[in-house]
Amino acid sequence: MPFKPSYILPEAIKKLERYCAYRERCHKEAVSKLKEMGMIPEAIDQIMAHLVLEGYLNEERFAKSFARGKFTIKKWGRNRITNELKQRNISKYNIQTALREIDEEDYQRTLDTLARKRVNQLTGKSLPEKRRKLADYLFYRGWENHLVYDKIEALLKEQHL
Repeated sequence: MPFKPSYILPEAIKKLERYCAYRERCHKEAVSKLKEMGMIPEAIDQIMAHLVLEGYLNEERFAKSFARGKFTIKKWGRNRITNELKQRNISKYNIQTALREIDEEDYQRTLDTLARKRVNQLTGKSLPEKRRKLADYLFYRGWENHLVYDKIEALLKEQHL
């Protein structure tokens, strides 16, 4: 059985402060890290309270950062971002606040760019198969149904898709 180090409260606090300072974390990630370190529930509560009071943990800040990053870097749509934040137990209010961080013009431009790029990759396929594959691709990335179908119709008129 491998040796697992044990931590006293001040050591655990310092370790979690560094963990949370490295990048934005949600409460679920911090609690998970503390459990992984073998901390007891009373100590977890105490450390979590310290991290929130000192500003190391902030769910709203985390949600905003997460939404901006996933949209900008991974080109995720609002549905996927919402689902991922829900899995991290982020409140509905914080999710809505985070989604407001995404500029509507950028959102539409990104959808257009993704759709056009994907259409160009779908060569040698029948028309219905192209439409289905494009829709599946955009749905997987979390784009809303009405936006996807509108974009497919626009590309259909433009490129005879």
